[in-house]
Amino acid sequence: MGKALDGVRILDFTHVQSGPTCTQLLAWLGADVIKVERAGEGDITRGQLRDIPDVDSLYFTMLNHNKRSITVDAKNPKGKAVLEALVKKCDVLVENFAPGALDRMGFTWERIQELNPKMIVASVKGFGPGPYEDCKVYENVAQCAGGAASTTGFDDGPPLVTGAQIGDSGTGLHLALGIVAALYQRKSTGRGQKVLAAMQDGVLNLCRVKLRDQQRLARTGVMHEYPQYPNGKFGDAVPRAGNASGGGQPGWILKCKGWETDPNAYIYFITQAPVWKDICTVIGREEWLTDPRYATPKARLPHLMEIFGEIEAWTKTKNKFDAMDILNEHDIPCGPILSMKEIAEEPSLRKTGTIVEVDHPTRGKYLSVGNPIKMSDSATEVTRSPLLGEHTDEVLAELGYGKDEVAALRAEKVI
Repeated sequence: MGKALDGVRILDFTHVQSGPTCTQLLAWLGADVIKVERAGEGDITRGQLRDIPDVDSLYFTMLNHNKRSITVDAKNPKGKAVLEALVKKCDVLVENFAPGALDRMGFTWERIQELNPKMIVASVKGFGPGPYEDCKVYENVAQCAGGAASTTGFDDGPPLVTGAQIGDSGTGLHLALGIVAALYQRKSTGRGQKVLAAMQDGVLNLCRVKLRDQQRLARTGVMHEYPQYPNGKFGDAVPRAGNASGGGQPGWILKCKGWETDPNAYIYFITQAPVWKDICTVIGREEWLTDPRYATPKARLPHLMEIFGEIEAWTKTKNKFDAMDILNEHDIPCGPILSMKEIAEEPSLRKTGTIVEVDHPTRGKYLSVGNPIKMSDSATEVTRSPLLGEHTDEVLAELGYGKDEVAALRAEKVI
């Protein structure tokens, strides 16, 4: 059976994480992704955070599956000619260079349109148009500028960034959706277009509930589901809310049996109103059902931390998996805090392809994330990342270069 993006060819000028996340997803969906790298160096992440000397790092391999790699000296006129041939042949150019870098390479939007009017040019940038559009941005900068860090952590501590790469990978996923939409629109217009995903914008899109809360706070001056209520004070900006839920169902992280020695012996517990009776029964506090302080969701709000303290007294007698089994019997929403070690060893994630084992010619076998998007008619086969320049000869042959021409380009260090 064919792939969803069979026949789509991507010219991949991306590096590090945000762009490669986007192009890897497109490759998983079936696109032919040609990654352009600098001869002798390649994507900087090939050498970053290495755990095996002189071997492509996990940082690189886990972001560049299912791609082909070619090396080209873009500053050499003959190298530029190769890139122009690729622009003519490809459907999408994806880049996450610093602002203006693509123009300085000679590939302005106007020039690309001359070469291929149907070309879609997709870009990740740190900021959109505005006072900071020329600034360099990395993951944690995006989390801070996009509103995530100011609302993460506890109220008595500093802002915190999250381990989830919402700035880099999150923006890459947004860009991939924009590219697929542009490809679909091209069917009716016949034209290419520019697609921009700014990291600040991507993070903010993932933080929309906090923008919701900002408006609620401005109107009412208080938010009853936040742990600051009723004994704390609210300022004029959304505060950090610890482990409180981002929605209308109060939740908190609670200790489980073994928490003294296991840093992940915790469970997330949500006191959902429809199962309040079951919660009281499970933890042995049936008297709460008739106590006016706990009988309704509104009445419980001023007592949430007390309630979670009582629930935690119960969860501390169970390991997180036993607690989850018991709670799920009553449809009480909860989830264990899973470590990366536990996730890596989880058989169900291997079975669904969410975690995959990949064999690399120099690294050997390693674990990686697989395609998070599952399609019934377009199954994903995760193949290893390419060695530097591994497909240069192959791609040049597809562009019409003969063996002697390729040899001459190599001798001149163009490729």
